[in-house]
Amino acid sequence: MTVHEMAGKKAPPEKLVNIPRLVAAYYYRQPDPENPAEQVAFGTSGHRGTSFEGSFNENHVIAISTAICEYRANNHIDGPLFLGMDTHGLSEPAMATALEVFAAAGVNVYIQKGRGYTPTPVISHAILTWNHGRTQGARKGLADGVVITPSHNPPEDGGFKYNPPHGGPAGSDVTDLIAKRANEILLNPMDTVRRIPFERALKAGTTHEYDYIEAYVNDLDNVVDMAAIASAGLKLGVDPMGGSAVGFWEPIARKYGISIEMVNKTVDPAFGFMSVDKDGKIRMDCSSSYAMQGLISLKDRFDIAFGNDPDADRHGIVTRSAGLLNPNHYLSVAIWYLFQNRPDWPKNAAIGKTLVSTAMIDRIAGHLNQPLHEVPVGFKWFVDGLLESTFGFGGEESAGASFLRRNGSAWSTDKDGIIMNLLSAEIVAKTGKDPAEIYSELENRFGRCVYERMDAPATRDQKNILKNFSPEHIRADSLAGEPVIAKLTKAPGNQASIGGIKIVSENGWFAARPSGTEEIYKIYAESFKGEDHLKLIQEDAQNIVNTAFGEG
Repeated sequence: MTVHEMAGKKAPPEKLVNIPRLVAAYYYRQPDPENPAEQVAFGTSGHRGTSFEGSFNENHVIAISTAICEYRANNHIDGPLFLGMDTHGLSEPAMATALEVFAAAGVNVYIQKGRGYTPTPVISHAILTWNHGRTQGARKGLADGVVITPSHNPPEDGGFKYNPPHGGPAGSDVTDLIAKRANEILLNPMDTVRRIPFERALKAGTTHEYDYIEAYVNDLDNVVDMAAIASAGLKLGVDPMGGSAVGFWEPIARKYGISIEMVNKTVDPAFGFMSVDKDGKIRMDCSSSYAMQGLISLKDRFDIAFGNDPDADRHGIVTRSAGLLNPNHYLSVAIWYLFQNRPDWPKNAAIGKTLVSTAMIDRIAGHLNQPLHEVPVGFKWFVDGLLESTFGFGGEESAGASFLRRNGSAWSTDKDGIIMNLLSAEIVAKTGKDPAEIYSELENRFGRCVYERMDAPATRDQKNILKNFSPEHIRADSLAGEPVIAKLTKAPGNQASIGGIKIVSENGWFAARPSGTEEIYKIYAESFKGEDHLKLIQEDAQNIVNTAFGEG
């Protein structure tokens, strides 16, 4: 993909979204319920869209919130609903709409005191804390949650995520029901849906202000060694990227006596302070060196620095020695460190990884003699393992991960960028090395790998072929000159469909998956034999997929 001429530079004024116009469109634009592009559709991280295109409007939020109320009633979920939002321009109006529906239905809703912002992992943590000790089978009094966020997506986007009582992202069995019912509701006049005016909803006896910040911050030393960070006297830098973690870092610093400098405290729904991403769009992706230019330029001021996306479920680690650490590299370091420094974790706790994450993790797991559990893309596949402590760690290459408390019990079942950031400080405090230096040692031990994701064109029919591949469609018996040792259309860890293919050789692999929104398919590839070998893998990958396309 060609790098945009503005990549890494501050967004010019003409690139900033008109927030008043965006919010106006949220209310006046009526989506067409017969148009698939304007219907409710849950992806791996909820329903997302923009009011300008009729894909995230008030009617969508009314319909989804109503469907969730019905789902709760049908499944006897009668505890509180923890409601959070991030700093995107559409999040505040969507939160108001959702609360109007929830209050009318008599749902006990907990919102941040002062109507502040609440990260995704904080909602997950709140759900698990409330539900701890309650009987899962009876479901009596169990809590669930909603986070209104499109994560790292551009400023014009809105998003709506539902987390059921297990605290993590809802599985497709749940989201399919909610989306189906929401789209049925969209077919009817919205004035038939029960809701009450926002000011009345705020004052309703079922609406409760709650200090998410204190509850989460006070518990952090049970998942990260905060005393070690404090005693090391580290100077930490953090860029919340104008997101929902902005109100958490100063309380963390005060509570644990840690030196934390927030390099940017600005909350701006247009995100006008951002550096432009690789493709020329404003995107708050803390794993992108282009979007993270502001913090990278300050790296020498800190022992370790880090950033989060707007809902703080992703992490970006900035080291003095290497700048922004590749997400796959940091996952490897985190796993290497955690499984040797958590003596109270279950001895057979598995390492969870998505099938497009680095094979360096496989080599680390083998060396540590820990079970490896490889799953399809999507954090929902780690939920049960983290909840039951059969997984010590779950992570994906897109800079999202979580891990167990120090005593081996569940902390969160959704991605937690805050604890992943703080873990990097614990690693520096305990080892005296930054994560990039440790990764270099891992390369010396296990070999250096090169990894790249690329896109290739595909029609809708071709994407359907790829999505429904079976191993017999794959005729190749070699990959970049090495024998193929695995042809996968199901994930080894749980036998769930990967919606594509993965082919593995001794020193390399590729995975190909269709895009859900564009006329492309994605190729993830990695080699332990260098750049030239990686290029051969990518060429073979396209040939293998194109051959299958030709055969239908």
